[in-house]
Amino acid sequence: MNILGKQVNGILVLIVLFSIGWAGCSKQSDAVDTPAAIAAQKVIDDALITKYLASNNIKASEVDSLGIATGIYYKVDSLGIGGTLYTNSTQITVGYTTWLLKTNATLGEPIQQTNGFNPSFILGSVLDGWQLAFEDIPVNSIPGAGGAITLYVPSAYAYGPYPQPDLGLPANSVLIFHIIIYNVTN
Repeated sequence: MNILGKQVNGILVLIVLFSIGWAGCSKQSDAVDTPAAIAAQKVIDDALITKYLASNNIKASEVDSLGIATGIYYKVDSLGIGGTLYTNSTQITVGYTTWLLKTNATLGEPIQQTNGFNPSFILGSVLDGWQLAFEDIPVNSIPGAGGAITLYVPSAYAYGPYPQPDLGLPANSVLIFHIIIYNVTN
C-alpha cells in the first residue's frame, strides 16, 4: 500500500472512532430522557407527592389530561370572584411561593416568593404543571381574581431531569406552588 493509501485509511479510522465516541456521548446524556427513565421517575415522584398529601391530611385532586393521570395534584384554596375558563392564551397575574418537596416528603424554606411583586404570564408560557392544572380545574371550582390554588407538580411537569442551579434545584425536583390569582384576562 502506498503512503497516500495509509493516510486515507488512518483518516477513515479516526473518523470512525470519532463517530463512535460522539454517538456514545450523546446516548449517555440522553439517558435521562428515555421512556424507562421517565416512567421510573414518575413512580418516585407520585409516591413522594401522595406521601406528603397523606401525612399532611391534604385532600387534592389529580389532574387528568385527556384521560391520562398526570401525577399533578391541585387543591383550590379559595375561589375568588369571576371564575374564568383557562386556556393557553389566558394571561394571569399572580403572586406565588414555591417549595421543593424533599425526598423525605417534607418542605424546606421557600425557594421562590414574589413578595408583593405580582408578575403576569401567558399560561401557555409557564411550566407544564401550571398549564395542565389550570386547564383541568372543573368549571364550578375555577379560582378567579382573589382566588388561590396549591399545585403539587412532579418533576416531569416542572424542570425534569435537569438541575436548576439558579434556583438551587437538583435534577428531578418535585415542586409545590401556592398561587394567588390577582387578575385573569382572556
